[in-house]
Amino acid sequence: MAWPERGVYFFFEPGEQRDANPSSRRVVRVGTHALIPNARSTLWKRLSQHRGTNNPRGGNHRGSIFRLLIGEALLNAETSLTVASWGQGSTATRDIRNREREHEIRVSDYLSNMTLLFVDVPDAPGPDSARGIIERNSIALLGNYDDPALDQPHADWLGHHSGHERIRRSGLWNNNHVDEAYDPSFLDLFADLVRHMATVRW
Repeated sequence: MAWPERGVYFFFEPGEQRDANPSSRRVVRVGTHALIPNARSTLWKRLSQHRGTNNPRGGNHRGSIFRLLIGEALLNAETSLTVASWGQGSTATRDIRNREREHEIRVSDYLSNMTLLFVDVPDAPGPDSARGIIERNSIALLGNYDDPALDQPHADWLGHHSGHERIRRSGLWNNNHVDEAYDPSFLDLFADLVRHMATVRW
């Protein structure tokens, strides 16, 4: 399919339903890309880093914080699994990567059951971009780190096994912005972008 060059994405996870509307899934991760001036990453490039590789099957959790977090929680949830090098360093030798591949496949399998939505945000890279505004305010709104959550994670949600308190408390696979207050005005920006997307065929 054709993907917009830039955007914000929202992941949904099986078994994670909204409290107010159990027929709808709750958001479990919000993300974007190219928040550094002159960054060249695209929406699809970022999503493909999360997805992993098909030939050979696997992935690179050092290039995707989402994969790293999922893999860590899987290891914590199943104590018989041991991958001592998981999350160690920003690069790894081929031998280490080969030893990690089986677990990278587990992460890919877990992620493959998720669905996602995205909103096209065609702006320039940078920390003050509309994408950055939507990402951080969406996380702040949906996480409710310090307040009773709008949508509680299920008792069996894998995120309960995360080693990161912010993930366990927020119910999101996000570390940043979960403890911030959101600015309601971002919803107007979000709505304008969604209305624009309704006029475009992807």
